[in-house]
Amino acid sequence: MNRIFAIRTFLLGAFALALSACGINSVPTKEEAAKAEWANVQSAYQRRADLIPNLVSTVRAAASSEEEILTQVIQARASATQTTLNADDLGDAEKFRQFEQAQGNLGSALSRLMVVVEKYPELQSQQRFADLMVALEGTENRIDNARTKYNEAVRDYNTTIRTFPDTIGANIIHGAEPMETFQAEAGSETAPDVDFGDMDTSGAAN
Repeated sequence: MNRIFAIRTFLLGAFALALSACGINSVPTKEEAAKAEWANVQSAYQRRADLIPNLVSTVRAAASSEEEILTQVIQARASATQTTLNADDLGDAEKFRQFEQAQGNLGSALSRLMVVVEKYPELQSQQRFADLMVALEGTENRIDNARTKYNEAVRDYNTTIRTFPDTIGANIIHGAEPMETFQAEAGSETAPDVDFGDMDTSGAAN
């Protein structure tokens, strides 16, 4: 009786190991890891979007003649916040590129705004503006880090579903599809170049 029990235990263990080796557990685990990193990407982009109304308001008060670029930033923000991408659509190349382009356009508009405000030393000397620039710079760094971690998680997932023996479970059981990654060469996500060289730590112009 003990021998039969031992054999059954061994067979169950071997079966469980075989299932694990075929991607039964590894594929969904890595898929969820990639989706978790995507949530961090969305959070970072939302943080940037939340900063923009205060930034636009501050710049407009000191540089009202720059209404054109301010309007561009507002419109780019509206497009970026309206172009959403759910975790379940990360394998849709067209939707992913639309999301990336919308966020890239906002990044580009912010970069142009940063160039324009350099003409206004009185604006750069304001503590409120300096604080917003620090927050924006930190947010751009968060976006870059979140995108990098997301890409790494997706590459791990994509490799898993294409590699034997995990590909067996990925295709037969899970119906797994590869996810899209951000492409660095697109050049649309360059962080605004925030230069604090003309400010001291109190935010006053030198």
